[in-house]
Amino acid sequence: MIGSRTLQGLVATALATLPLVNGQQPGSVTPEVHPKLPTWQCTKSGGCVEQDTSVVLDWNYRWFHTSDNTTSCTTSSGIDSTLCPDAATCAENCVVEGTDYTSSGIETSGSSLTLRQFVKDSEGKTNSVSPRAYLLGADGDYVMFKLLNQELSFDVDVSTLPCGENAALYFSEMDKTGGRNEHNTGGAKYGSGYCDAQCPVQTWNNGTLNTSHQGSCCNEMDILEANSKAEAFTPHPCIGDNCDKGGCGFNSYARGNKNYWAPGGTLDTSKPFTMVTQFITDDGTSSGKLSQIVRSYVQNGQKVASAVSGGDSITVEGCSSSDAYGGLVGMGEALGRGMVLAMSIWNDASGFMNWLDSGDNGPCNETEGDPANILANHPDSQVVLSNIRWGDIDSTVQL
Repeated sequence: MIGSRTLQGLVATALATLPLVNGQQPGSVTPEVHPKLPTWQCTKSGGCVEQDTSVVLDWNYRWFHTSDNTTSCTTSSGIDSTLCPDAATCAENCVVEGTDYTSSGIETSGSSLTLRQFVKDSEGKTNSVSPRAYLLGADGDYVMFKLLNQELSFDVDVSTLPCGENAALYFSEMDKTGGRNEHNTGGAKYGSGYCDAQCPVQTWNNGTLNTSHQGSCCNEMDILEANSKAEAFTPHPCIGDNCDKGGCGFNSYARGNKNYWAPGGTLDTSKPFTMVTQFITDDGTSSGKLSQIVRSYVQNGQKVASAVSGGDSITVEGCSSSDAYGGLVGMGEALGRGMVLAMSIWNDASGFMNWLDSGDNGPCNETEGDPANILANHPDSQVVLSNIRWGDIDSTVQL
């Protein structure tokens, strides 16, 4: 990802009727009820076993207010420093609320998750909500994905997403508890602790009030960043706070196959399909070094031909530009430790998502991705993600 996902929070904050920022102690106005989203963990010997999982909205999108419900703990410029001069005082003064997931653009049905870019409020006005959510385990912590010598598959429908939209499914090396601590008892249950390789400067960093304005940097593996016209999958490794923000991604359009990812294309994005990503190690074990990331697709019950000769993959040799940040091997080390699954939809008011779908990377012109244009012409923009499975290589999809 080259554009900043912090734009999601900025858009949501600007358009919401209540101030939204990171919170800490849970409030009592709105109960936090996590929408169920069953997933499956698979082995070749035992098949796929359903997991008791749900989704939780990032707490940058939540109402943060005084414990007597009378005053917002935020101002137009961020946190109210009088109410929140430090973490302990902030925890005494302020609480974070639960959320209405439907009005936040998030709905689940069975194993399907729908993320909507736009939602109408009670007065009929259409607002951009641009949600970001994480996969939560039954224990109240994030599910930690350890994917060396493993694969991930899911079904996806991007048919309503025009130029300028970005449906993202990716992994960030967040703390499994969301940075839960004495001043932030909600933690992962309230979507705390976000970080990525763009090092966003947030009001809270790993669950703690960020008085030093430090960036929230961590390894990031983008599995899907796409609309119906263009796509990319990209590792973004980090060494400490030094991250490969651009990454060394794979984009079929940029690789010369301009009718691969397209409505009516080889992979017909006007219809749902299954995406499979395999994390191959040098010795074929979960303790080996990541040597290759391989992508394949299934549509209408058939495996889709690869976009380039030899298969769609990212290799150690092809990612030498990221060696200064740990390279593909460093990305693999993060995948071995465990990463959190994030899912979002967003658009880009500053760059119109040109880095994803314009110029050499896609067929869109430079202004099609203007959020105002998307709102006017594509208010139904949404992504549907479903049937999320992970486990042994060749265990998650049966042809």
